[in-house]
Amino acid sequence: MLRKSLLAAAIAAVTLAAHDASAADLVRLGNLKFAHYGAVSYMKEIAGKYDLKIEERVFPKGIDILPAIVAGEIDVAASAVDAAIAGRASGVPIYAVAGFAKGGARIVAKPGAGIKSIADLKGKKVATPRGGAQELILLAELAKHGLSWSDRSGKDVQIVYMAYADMNQALLSGNIDAMSQSEPQSSQAINKGFGVEVIKPYDTELGEPVRSLVVTEEFYNKKPEVAERLIRCFVEATATFIANPELAEKYVREQMFKGQITSQDFKDAIGNSPYSYDLSVAHVQVTTDLMQKFGVGRMDNPPKATEWVKLDLLERAKAAAKPVGSKTADTKTN
Repeated sequence: MLRKSLLAAAIAAVTLAAHDASAADLVRLGNLKFAHYGAVSYMKEIAGKYDLKIEERVFPKGIDILPAIVAGEIDVAASAVDAAIAGRASGVPIYAVAGFAKGGARIVAKPGAGIKSIADLKGKKVATPRGGAQELILLAELAKHGLSWSDRSGKDVQIVYMAYADMNQALLSGNIDAMSQSEPQSSQAINKGFGVEVIKPYDTELGEPVRSLVVTEEFYNKKPEVAERLIRCFVEATATFIANPELAEKYVREQMFKGQITSQDFKDAIGNSPYSYDLSVAHVQVTTDLMQKFGVGRMDNPPKATEWVKLDLLERAKAAAKPVGSKTADTKTN
């Protein structure tokens, strides 16, 4: 009799555990492998507190996530604002609901190339990823200094379109003279001695570019309660990284980059791309206008920021958030 009772209790416990596990709402996250995307990745470590299970999928560029959103494979994504704008313009059903970092760009030149300012880029080859924040920043800087550009010869500056992962090697090998690069790759180039900073390119009307957290319209409209919990989770993850930089460094270096970046690389990268969760309609609109001006994203019908930037979830999450202290922050890193 006792054995039967124990067996029944065990079965009940297993059933309850299975129910609890299935009770967590699944959220499919599209993310990128950059230091300033770390807090977004960290959400999955604390998701259980919000009855969520977050499955993360890492993409090469923000714009690469858009087809997965259209295919119904992603619910929430992290990307530069310009990639989100381009996606919205092409009909991808997304809303921008928060920001998660600002800055994160640097124009870096080959040592000895005589490049100490944007003006010195005349006659040089400069690499940048096509359609990313780094391209928009570079073009805004060139325009400010009266320089023409093309991906062919014949203009003041020849643009060489390359993936983020390939630009450092191209600079190291001398195939390009400079690059508009993200973090931590730009800090790595400088710390390893094959790159020198030309400028942190935030002195145009764009200012510091903001990275945006976007959700699908279906997720926002049909799962509002899940979306609410997700943004509360995001705010806590971000606040934790801001309050506890040691945890942020450990998580990004060990979990995201598997030891491929140094402590100095991380500190320099986040010094140029601090964690944040704010986003404004005005910034999204300025970014849209500059993209249209320079032909970034090739938009026939650029979206109006007021129509797709939805900050209500963020405002409620911030209002409900409890202060995160470095001594009480979650230290889980696996």
